[in-house]
Amino acid sequence: MLANYLPILIFLFVSLGLGCMLFVIGYFLGPNRPDSEKESPYECGFAAFEDARMQFDVRYYLVAILFIIFDLEIAFLFPWAVALESIGMAGFWAMMIFLGVLVVGFIYEWRRGALEWE
Repeated sequence: MLANYLPILIFLFVSLGLGCMLFVIGYFLGPNRPDSEKESPYECGFAAFEDARMQFDVRYYLVAILFIIFDLEIAFLFPWAVALESIGMAGFWAMMIFLGVLVVGFIYEWRRGALEWE
């Protein structure tokens, strides 16, 4: 059984070794010229003005989650469109139910004001 996994283990060990070796070589051969500008915290090109642990508005997370949900919808639509002839009407109606649930969720979020930005 170990013989089946031997090529995978060899690949893992070689890739880990190569990655570690490249980090070590870069550390020793790379230039190291620190100055105050390089070691200062970077926040969009201007000096930091508040604590880094301040709370973010929940709308940032909500927009990110909504983007992921509707982005995954497209990821499901492409394979469905390619295999539509082979899956038949059952696959068609299953996707219509899936899209219907997403449309209902989209309308709900729209009415709740989750897409409004102040």
